[in-house]
Amino acid sequence: MMHTRLASAVAFALGSLAFAQGAAQERRDRKAPVPLADHHQHLFSPELAALMTTTTPVAAAKPRTAADLIEQLDAAGIKRAVVLSTAYIFEQPSRKADHAAEKLKRDNDWTSQQVALFPNRLIGFCGLNPLKDYALEELSRCAADPNLRRGLKLHFGNSVVDYHNPEHIAQVRRVFRAANDRRMAIVVHVRASVTARLPWGRDEALIFLNELLPAAPDVVVQVAHLASAG
Repeated sequence: MMHTRLASAVAFALGSLAFAQGAAQERRDRKAPVPLADHHQHLFSPELAALMTTTTPVAAAKPRTAADLIEQLDAAGIKRAVVLSTAYIFEQPSRKADHAAEKLKRDNDWTSQQVALFPNRLIGFCGLNPLKDYALEELSRCAADPNLRRGLKLHFGNSVVDYHNPEHIAQVRRVFRAANDRRMAIVVHVRASVTARLPWGRDEALIFLNELLPAAPDVVVQVAHLASAG
């Protein structure tokens, strides 16, 4: 199932420029308003694209740079975008990446450098696995980066956060609190892991609302993908 979803995601990325151009033309034909900003975009560094390709053979991933994204935004008539770092993929357990922590930090740096190329168009968010023992250290490092300090991207499914593991919830709560203290907005993919077959439904949503969300009372917390898997 994971391979199928990633194949679909890669196909979507490859076809997004054509889709953006078609959608922009349709809006022009209907004289419909164009969104000013896209609040959920990803880039893929060459290093990350290589990992995704080798660990998911059915779906070859290609690097996606800030210049690629700007081309797509221009085609759609959209002025700005938020770039959510996908560095956390290096720490996805099923990837089994060597020296994953170093690669995650390097990928956040790459995202920062890409966003810096278009400072008037792109805003960068830091990406990390909240369960790692260095998560708070990386969050602090990102908070000091002018290109990543605005926000944090978390992916509970990718990081295999178990809502019914008290240690997981306590650690994620610490990350939420640290982001709040540094005034970093949070974008979070709250759906529990599909491949690990972790439960997801009303009980887990209540844990998110009652135990995690209160740890970040002063910043925007955006629930991605309508709380599902994409």
